[in-house]
Amino acid sequence: MKVPMHPQFGQLMKDATALTRAGDLKAAMAAIATALRHGPATPHAAPANDAVIDVDARVIDEEALPPLERQAPREPGQFVSGHFTHRAGARDYRLFIPALRPDIGTGKPRALVVMLHGCTQTPDDFARGTRMNALAAEHEVLVLYPAQTLQANAQGCWNWFKHNHQTRERGEPALLAAMAQEIAASHGVDPARIYVAGLSAGGAMAAILAATHPDVFAAAGVHSGLAAGAARDLPGALAAMQGQGGAAAGHARSAVRMIVFHGDADATVHPRNADSIVSAHGAAAVSIDEKPALNVGSRHCTRRLHRDAQGRVVTEHWTVHGAGHAWSGGDPSGSYADARGPDASVEMLRFFLEH
Repeated sequence: MKVPMHPQFGQLMKDATALTRAGDLKAAMAAIATALRHGPATPHAAPANDAVIDVDARVIDEEALPPLERQAPREPGQFVSGHFTHRAGARDYRLFIPALRPDIGTGKPRALVVMLHGCTQTPDDFARGTRMNALAAEHEVLVLYPAQTLQANAQGCWNWFKHNHQTRERGEPALLAAMAQEIAASHGVDPARIYVAGLSAGGAMAAILAATHPDVFAAAGVHSGLAAGAARDLPGALAAMQGQGGAAAGHARSAVRMIVFHGDADATVHPRNADSIVSAHGAAAVSIDEKPALNVGSRHCTRRLHRDAQGRVVTEHWTVHGAGHAWSGGDPSGSYADARGPDASVEMLRFFLEH
């Protein structure tokens, strides 16, 4: 009898070997189990012809960049594959495990950042475009990249615009929060230092997770995304992406600290959505410290710090002038990446670790 195997069998077995050598037998066995399974499991997945939001990837011309900007930094650590099953469904994932230095720390990861890709992207593509692994290696931070399935959404979008994926106890929010907690527990991460960030549809889902699971995620980063509750069906999603729809007051609110990035030339998700996110997640803010006309790279940007009564920043809002629908400061070897602006990965990780 032939044993069915995962399409990425070779890579998964390499991951298992590396994990075994590193002494992480639990993760190694999980990689082997995934390798022997034919394709990603998708219980409770939506039909393949389900409503989707279709967008075109915008990739910045790599040849226009200086040679040094095209060189990817080395990432000391391991980038492994895994699979997570939950009552709300199942998803594959990629996990960056940094090389830890017990001589200068506790020998445990400092934190966990969950990175949610946008439509048509994959975890590997998103990791390349954001360069988050290289930054995480410097700070001994785990990075988890859940993978959306084409069975759940034909364009690989997280289903932020569906009412059954916007609550705590079911759908993708329940699945993703449980995955983050499982990874944090199995790798010794402080449960108070779990963060989430995403781009576009992934950013919208990050905003939902901040609203539904404030006890799990200590802070969130939303890049070119939408506020939680901005839409409950496909027509509403298309309207919200164009900057139309309900007022920000109707969106789900959360006390979770938030950092927001958006290009003011974004033709896919209207930049007005960034203001809605800030309004929904900045209820505790009593003052705004605006720093306009910042020059970062070849872009101008405006940064607004929303502070509470104690002077603590509850929301940080970056408007990148002239930028479109792409990760600011990203690597052009990944899709939806704009190398010409402030580095969103650097700023988000700094914002998270300040906590």
